[in-house]
Formats: sequence, structure tokens, C-alpha cells
Amino acid sequence: MIDLRLKIDPLPIVEPLVLRLCESERTDPSGHDAHLIRRERDYREYEYLGFSVLVHATEDMPLDGDVLLIVPGQGSAHRLIRASSKHNTLLVTEQCDQLCVMCSQPPKKHHVDLFDQFAIAATLAPSGAYIGISGGEPLLHKDRLFEFLASAASARPDLRFHVLTNAQHFEPDDVGRLDAIGLDRVLWGVPLYASEAELHDHIVGKPGAFHRLERNLSLLTRAGASVELRTVVTQQNWENLRGLANYVVNRTPFVSVWALMQLERIGYGRMNWHKTFRDTSADFTMIRAAINLATAKGVAVSLFNFPLCSVPEPYRQFAPSTISDWKRKYLDFCEGCSARSACGGFFEWYSHTEGFSELGQI
Repeated sequence: MIDLRLKIDPLPIVEPLVLRLCESERTDPSGHDAHLIRRERDYREYEYLGFSVLVHATEDMPLDGDVLLIVPGQGSAHRLIRASSKHNTLLVTEQCDQLCVMCSQPPKKHHVDLFDQFAIAATLAPSGAYIGISGGEPLLHKDRLFEFLASAASARPDLRFHVLTNAQHFEPDDVGRLDAIGLDRVLWGVPLYASEAELHDHIVGKPGAFHRLERNLSLLTRAGASVELRTVVTQQNWENLRGLANYVVNRTPFVSVWALMQLERIGYGRMNWHKTFRDTSADFTMIRAAINLATAKGVAVSLFNFPLCSVPEPYRQFAPSTISDWKRKYLDFCEGCSARSACGGFFEWYSHTEGFSELGQI
């Protein structure tokens, strides 16, 4: 597991600070650059506007181009963007208006607004970066989110964003703002867990969520926005997957992709593991039926977070490596597996004693 925090010597600052670590000559210099002036075995010293920034890191850790958020009084910095990674996500809020039974990031009451800092970080990202925006529910702070996206899209035309949202908070007058940001700049990742309102609402813990979601998927369609539907496969919706596939192909055929996802064993996902996790290595029938139906109707399907050996061979083509590098691990039997380089592996917090029953080398 890659630590997304770096130990630092606290700085004499009173406001959160964003800076970029520079260890080589840059073609895109910025006033937020901190330049390397000394490198030792277990720490590196950078100069930033006359201040010394001391970062504790091993010699083999790549830091050139990384963007850090430093909060006053803290002895560690958040690695907002790792220049060597394709898995950079900004957690913009931990507040949420749903209580999904499998939520990996249980909501908190309080919100710390760091959109201004995130906007600076985006301008310092590597060329062509694809940045994730996550929560909580980002659209609980819709005005600030749209301001951030519009600002970043204007300053960096090469950037694209993937925003995870429950889509409960779009309104008709948002269409103009979506268009202004650039419809091809943002992919909205929207969860849909069942074709039946009662079941979807039960899984997300919010009465009326399904009908609100239907309305706003229609709104996103009219706006021409790019949408990725997301369905976590659980015991609760297992028998509904075929019906959900019918719903997707008939009601939402415009989606860019329909992602069927395996459960993440953390947060509420861990707390409710035994009544929620579905061992799809032992029984793939409903997923097979859903994929067959959707692809036959021209809807693109992906399997997210599925180890390749848990998927029948004809369906492995649908299972790209999707687990972020910083929270990915492999098990002992992965050593020597011919498919390891293409496999996304397991979440760091996956427990094999309570997980898939039928795995092994390919």
C-alpha cells in the first residue's frame, strides 16, 4: 500500500498551502514550485519562497512533480497528486446525504472547504492528467464544485475529470453550467443499484432516491453529459441484476459504460460484509446474464474490482485493472500467475479468509 501522506517538518504557515516538489527542470514553471536543494538517504530539502521544506522520504520514492497540501500545525503533508500515478483523486467532502449499505467512506457531519487549494493543485497536475473527484457527495457543495471544475477546465484545457456523485442534486438550470465546463471534460460516475425503486432506496438508505435519480439521469441526457453507471454487486441486488440490465438497455442506453463492481471491505462494506458480499467466483450466473443482455443491446460493460481469476475466462475481457495503485495488493498465489500484469489484484483491506472461495493462478 502506498502512503498518501508524507512526513514533513511543520511549516510556519497560518493557511493551507499547496506546492509542487521539483527535482528537475520544468517546462511549466509555477510560483507554487518548491525546488530540491539537498537530498539525503531518508529526507529531502526543498526551497519554497525562501522557506525550507523538509520532506522525510526514502531514496527510492518518486516525488518529482508531486503536489502536496500542507495544513498548518501538521507534521504530514497530503499527496494530492502523484505525478507518476494515474490514480489521483481529490476527496472534496466527507458529507453525504445517503447511507449506502456498502459505503467505503462513511459520511461525516462536518465539511472542510479546500476547493481553492484543489483548484491550485489541478493547475499543477501533469499534462493530460485525468483527475478523480470523490466524497462523500461532492454535489452537496455544487456551487463550489462547479466553480472548481470551470476554473480548472479554463486554466488547463488538457485535464479531464471523473466525478463520483449520487446525482441527487442536479437541477434543470445546471444544464448551462455543465455545458460551460465542457461536456467532454467530465465523466459523471453515478450509482444505480436496482431497477426497483424500493430496493435501490433500501440499499442507499434514502426514500425517494431512485425517482430523483431517474429524473436527473434524464437531465444529464438532455444536457449531453457523459455518464458512467455504477452498480456494486451485493447479496441484496443479486437476483435483480437481470432486471437491472433490462432497465439499463431500455432506459439508459446513452451511458458511456455500465460498471458492475465488486465490494470494497472497508467502512460500512466491512461492517456489513457477511450480509452484503456476494462470492462471484463461485456463482457468476447473474453477472453473466447481465453482461450478455447489455452487450447484445450495444451497452458497454466493465467489471470493476474483480480479480481476473474470479471471472470465467470468456468474461475476463470485461475486467480491466481498476483498483487504485495506492490501495492495491496481491496475494501469495498471485506470484507466478501469468495474468498478474493485467490483473487489478485485491484491495489492501481484502481478507481472503472471508472472501472469494474459488481463486488460483491463471
